Parts: sequence; structure tokens; C-alpha cells
Amino acid sequence: MIASQIFVALSIAVLAVIAALLFLIGRSGRGARLTPLAALAFAFVVGGIVFGGDRVVGYSLMGIGVLLAVVDIVRKSRSE
Repeated sequence: MIASQIFVALSIAVLAVIAALLFLIGRSGRGARLTPLAALAFAFVVGGIVFGGDRVVGYSLMGIGVLLAVVDIVRKSRSE
């Protein structure tokens, strides 16, 4: 197999293990939930990774995601 095929197969296996663990553990409610702004920031960062082939688009999306995450952190720290 080619190295890229091995990497893809390993990535799929790791994602399957993580999904199985999350399914077995379930939503116990112990963890903190994402705020809508944090979820949007996460989506922008993932979009930046997915569209990373075009550097301008990838880095722009990641930058927007990081900026939104920082805004969310500041808003959370002021409210507590």
C-alpha cells in the first residue's frame, strides 16, 4: 500500500474508535457544552483544514475560527 492509503486507513480507524467510545460513554452531562460561538469557531477551523489546499482560503477560515474562539473565551471570562 502507498503511504497515503495507510494514513487514510489509520485515520478512519481512529475516528471509528473515538465514535465507539463516545457511543459507549454516552452523554453523561458531566462536560461543559459548547456555546454557539465556540461551535461556529470550530466549524471555521475545520473548514480551514478541509480547504487547506488553497492557502489563502484555508488560512483565512482558520484565522476567523481562532478569532471567534478568542471572542468566546473573553465573553465567558467576563460573565463568570
